[in-house]
Amino acid sequence: MNHTPPPTTKRMTLAQATAEDLMSANPVSLYQGVSVQEAIALLTDRSITAAPVIDDAGRPVGVLSRGDILVHEREQVRHATLTDNEDWEDAPRRAAHEGFSVEVVDPTKVRDIMTPMVFTVGLRTTAAKVVEEMLAMKVHQLFVVDDDRALVGVISSLDVLRHLPI
Repeated sequence: MNHTPPPTTKRMTLAQATAEDLMSANPVSLYQGVSVQEAIALLTDRSITAAPVIDDAGRPVGVLSRGDILVHEREQVRHATLTDNEDWEDAPRRAAHEGFSVEVVDPTKVRDIMTPMVFTVGLRTTAAKVVEEMLAMKVHQLFVVDDDRALVGVISSLDVLRHLPI
């Protein structure tokens, strides 16, 4: 009987030693005081789904995701008002005829709707610990901070995959 031993599996390991080696430096971030409309424009223009929110010192204080924006939009109630001598049936026809529209400006700031939790690692955190943290917290990205806790990078699951040998 011909007995073939099972194939040996090659274990993938990250060649990079630290979070600094894995990270993408200078991530796109949002200042906590910008409007939600400005944040939507930035996320859309950059084709990103989430961004860290920073304070005056550049320290991450939260994360704003498309999900946060969708929840906010769903919770918004917008009302059009009529003058005393108008009725609802004439208002749309009159608006279209006269060529004007009403824009409702949302004064909400990013700090009001962000997720106020940030998962961070230091620059010298080992690559193994980075992966362990991502798995334990079930997150797709970790933010990298320096010794002063200022945001300096981001590590996404794609960054980790990019560094695996093929």
